[in-house]
Amino acid sequence: MFTREEVEAAQRTVYAAMPPTPQYHWPLLEQRLGMKVSVKHENHTPAGAFKVRGGLTYFEHLVRRLPTVRGVISATRGNHGQSVGFAARKYGIAATIVVPHGNSLEKNAAMRALGATLIEHGDEFQAAREQAMALAEERGLHMVPSFHRDLIRGVMTYWVEFFQSFAPGELPEVVFVPIGQGSGFCAAAAARTYTGATCKLVGVVSAHATAYLDSFKSGEAQESPVTTVLADGMACRVPDAESLEIVLSEADDVIAVTDTEVAEAMRVLFADTHNVAEGAGAASLAAAMQQRERWLGRRVGTTLCGGNVDSDVFARVLSGASR
Repeated sequence: MFTREEVEAAQRTVYAAMPPTPQYHWPLLEQRLGMKVSVKHENHTPAGAFKVRGGLTYFEHLVRRLPTVRGVISATRGNHGQSVGFAARKYGIAATIVVPHGNSLEKNAAMRALGATLIEHGDEFQAAREQAMALAEERGLHMVPSFHRDLIRGVMTYWVEFFQSFAPGELPEVVFVPIGQGSGFCAAAAARTYTGATCKLVGVVSAHATAYLDSFKSGEAQESPVTTVLADGMACRVPDAESLEIVLSEADDVIAVTDTEVAEAMRVLFADTHNVAEGAGAASLAAAMQQRERWLGRRVGTTLCGGNVDSDVFARVLSGASR
């Protein structure tokens, strides 16, 4: 739960760096799906994804409670790292980011352009995260987590924009929300409560990284191997305990989409809206497409939550490949 004062403070912090992002009903997309589809364009933030909002609010609070902090470290597959780099540069704080080997070249380049020092370690996010935690202890750096209340408070601003954009009686019946480490879903749940929205929230995981789906089904934390190639922003092996608690209490359902379905959604978004989506950024639409028969003719909410895909990957997807 967030108070009105907390939300308004987050909005002031976020909007000092960027405007609210657009939200559209695309005619070709609605014609294709046979639904009233709202698309929230978080690919239009200064870092190309929703995470930057959380970085801004996290660092604004960090410099007030730890005014002597001079260096931070975090782990990422890309968008969280860009949010850390963006906010750290704003406040004059040195940032080190640990990424797994084989990470997106263009996300790596974007983080370096923001002034972050990159370290490659391990073959997946969890290994990079554990290395970042070890280096934080060794070097006396502040560890920026992937899940934190101040991150959620910033990300929540985009979902407040979303829910408050609808006239009474026009809210979507269901909103599909991708789950990586869970900050996006938890922010959506917080904004639903804050605004009094009544729509269903359906979490979306990669079918090749099912930790949150398995945990949702069992009611307790489950680890799962990660084999997704395309949806790196959803490549979670170990669910965050706090995030999982919220998913278990707030998700109406959790479903999985394959890399093949994500690739098709990326192609559809480009063809019907001329927007570029990364894998995780297209997962929400992929879920709506998968669930089309169930929601035919009804109001559906989706988020294009990130557009940071490497050029060669996007070229292969547009040519018909699934990764």
